[in-house]
Amino acid sequence: MKRAVIAIHGGAGAISRANLSPEREREYVEALSAIAGTGQSMLEAGANALETVTEAVRLLEECPLFNAGIGSVFTAEETHELDACIMDGNSLKAGAVAGVKHLRNPVLAARLVLEQSPHVLLIGEGAEHFAVTHGMDKVPNALFSTELRFEQLRQAKIDGTTLLDHSGAPLDERSKMGTVGAVALDFAGNLAAATSTGGMTNKLPGRVGDSPLIGAGCYANNASVAVSCTGTGEVFMRTLAAYDISALMEYGGLSLNDACERVVIEKLPALGGSGGLIAVDREGNMVMPFNSEGMYRAYAYAGDTPTVGIYR
Repeated sequence: MKRAVIAIHGGAGAISRANLSPEREREYVEALSAIAGTGQSMLEAGANALETVTEAVRLLEECPLFNAGIGSVFTAEETHELDACIMDGNSLKAGAVAGVKHLRNPVLAARLVLEQSPHVLLIGEGAEHFAVTHGMDKVPNALFSTELRFEQLRQAKIDGTTLLDHSGAPLDERSKMGTVGAVALDFAGNLAAATSTGGMTNKLPGRVGDSPLIGAGCYANNASVAVSCTGTGEVFMRTLAAYDISALMEYGGLSLNDACERVVIEKLPALGGSGGLIAVDREGNMVMPFNSEGMYRAYAYAGDTPTVGIYR
């Protein structure tokens, strides 16, 4: 029997103690601990990895602290466009949605694509129509809005920048990466990964990053590893970061730690990529490397107390 484990992340970037108030830090720690604990309880009760990562990411989408679902950042046109992906390491089936504006939990729509369609990725209105025909409700785009996210958009327009933002930390922190994700190994030895994001503050409408792309921001294979990424999406796309870790392990014989270090510490920075990832291998080993100042993260093995981290 494998040692079941779940790991989650809430984004990586320029996170420092000096710019995160004790009250806000406590909110993040409590949210991450609670969500990891929920996933842990599910695994202990016999839930499979796919069910567990689905619920963990759904809960992250429901928390306005993170840039996914409620609390997502704004596009340049003051709207929200959301992306999500999920993959089952046992069957290698995957589902994803991109550019959806009216689905409260994009990860649930991605799960529907995996289970109820012959496709892997649906976008925009087509993705929403598919989700609605399979029982999801449409919600107003304003549901995802928060005052803090709008202020971040306003500041980005003043500065003439596109902020890679995730956390709701003070606006003087730049280089923010938005995304949430989860990876898990269940007692049967099955792996799964899920990723969800609101993208980049002030992004061009229609922009899609790595999060909904299999092999870039999300990947799971029972033969090797489950991975969920957060960071400079365009660089994760160009390097196929999530799949690269699996390939380095399966074909190159690298350990989980060495494969992740190769990608996160060597390959991504060489192309200007910042961020991190969470990964669990088929033996239950877990790593959470990042090359930025911090990454909101937590993990919990069955039978243990959840562990939360933010800074280096």
